Amino acid sequence: MAKLVECVPNFSEGNNKEVIDALGQAISRTPGCVLLDVDAGASTNRTVYTFVGTPEAVIEGALSAARVAGQLIDMSRHKGEHPRMGVLDVCPFVPVMNVSMEECVTCAHVFGQRLAAELGVPVYLYGEAAQEESRKALPTIRAGEYEALPEKLAKPEWAPDFGPPTFVSRWGATVTGARTFLIAYNINLLCTKELAHRIALNIREQGRGTDQPGRLKKVQGIGWYLEEENIAQVSTNLLDFETTPLHAVYEEVCRDAKALSLPVVGSQLVGLVPKKALLDAAEFYMKKENLFILEEEQKIRLVVSRLGLDSLAPFHPGERIIEYLVQAGEAGDGGLVAKPLGAFVRAVGARSAAPGGGSVSAATGALGAALGCMVGLMSYGKRQFEALDPIMRKLIPTFHQAMDELVVMVDADSRAFSSYMEALKLPKSTPEEQERRTAAMQEGLKTAVRVPCALAEKVSGLWPALKELARHCNLACKSDIQVGAKMLEAAVFGAYFNVMINLKDITDEEFKLAMSQKVSGLLEEAKQSSALVLVLLEKRVA
Repeated sequence: MAKLVECVPNFSEGNNKEVIDALGQAISRTPGCVLLDVDAGASTNRTVYTFVGTPEAVIEGALSAARVAGQLIDMSRHKGEHPRMGVLDVCPFVPVMNVSMEECVTCAHVFGQRLAAELGVPVYLYGEAAQEESRKALPTIRAGEYEALPEKLAKPEWAPDFGPPTFVSRWGATVTGARTFLIAYNINLLCTKELAHRIALNIREQGRGTDQPGRLKKVQGIGWYLEEENIAQVSTNLLDFETTPLHAVYEEVCRDAKALSLPVVGSQLVGLVPKKALLDAAEFYMKKENLFILEEEQKIRLVVSRLGLDSLAPFHPGERIIEYLVQAGEAGDGGLVAKPLGAFVRAVGARSAAPGGGSVSAATGALGAALGCMVGLMSYGKRQFEALDPIMRKLIPTFHQAMDELVVMVDADSRAFSSYMEALKLPKSTPEEQERRTAAMQEGLKTAVRVPCALAEKVSGLWPALKELARHCNLACKSDIQVGAKMLEAAVFGAYFNVMINLKDITDEEFKLAMSQKVSGLLEEAKQSSALVLVLLEKRVA
């Protein structure tokens, strides 16, 4: 898969549609860039663009938009609720797929150098790209905003990282850097700007200063008023949503609002959001309310409802969750798992080494887990099995998750073998080429071993749940769980055979021994566990 970087430039224009569209076109017309989202705010007078591409492509896309912005936006005339210091106020690069943070730091450095050189403007580095510890935090660099720049740039300690230390009135200054996903999240209140800001000061990490820190780590916050919606907002940036998740911010704002007798009327996500952030919130509300939800789509629907994410505008997951957008934009047919069953079977039956036994083993395991999930659901939520509900609530998610993870392994196995086949095609004319080819072949073989071994390990985690399911499940589904047990056993057999055939050509003896022992143990466990499940079922009386 290609390297994928997300770039999120924030431009200081949120009202002029012609300018907003022109910047978006500059990005989308850049080869290799896919514009995912344009979020314009009238009161903030700011537009956030989100696009993805290879590291090289996103640098070009950001530069293209900056050139257009330099012609169309005059910072000396700008007014807006959002803190800002330049036409292109901030331009972060974020790793999405197959890209390290170090590569995004390089993107920020290259972009900053080129922007400063082409437009003659001051550029600062922040976040992971910062060259000084004191410049890591964006609010620190932006303190005083555009109006403070003439005095700030005259101070040696505020010399820009790139470009001249002079005030460019039409442009201001730009901050670029590298960071993890930042989630821009606003909570709506029916109150004044001042009361919203009071709550923001309570919750943001900075608080009211070093002697009065706020409650939430890795959260920035400010209160403002949206004239076009006639509401106030506690506007936050979640710098690390795993340290402080979405629901924690919402719940804390609700707590303070309740103490002040202020109504909370939903919330708003600005730009895109990682899927995990919403699923984490779903888990919180499911646990809090003792809800049982399996499907990802329904979990996201729950979060939209609980956080009121559709309070200001419809919230369409396919347009707001970055993983969904990336998947929709990827080229190709989506791999083996996207094929109809008949087409998958024909692909296996074709004159080609892949897909082969490994992919079939993964598909078999996924079907075995799916049968476990189905039997659990057939034993849940019915009056005659009401006593089983607590047990099934515990067991069903195990099979449901494994089903999804094993499906992914169908393509993973095929790709693993393909990497070995590609290594075989490498040139071997010189000793150096031969050495590189041999090393690539060995690594390809190791990958072709690790994938089926991971499959066997995944199935291994299902045996305890399957045994408990056999002890308690609706006996009308006896044959389904019997088939499921044998399918899972067959999947491990397939994994074992695939590991062993690839191990024979690996020269790393320590690796061979460790993998051989591991997969042999997993196969023995599968034989015994499958047999025990069948015995447990036979002992039960309807």
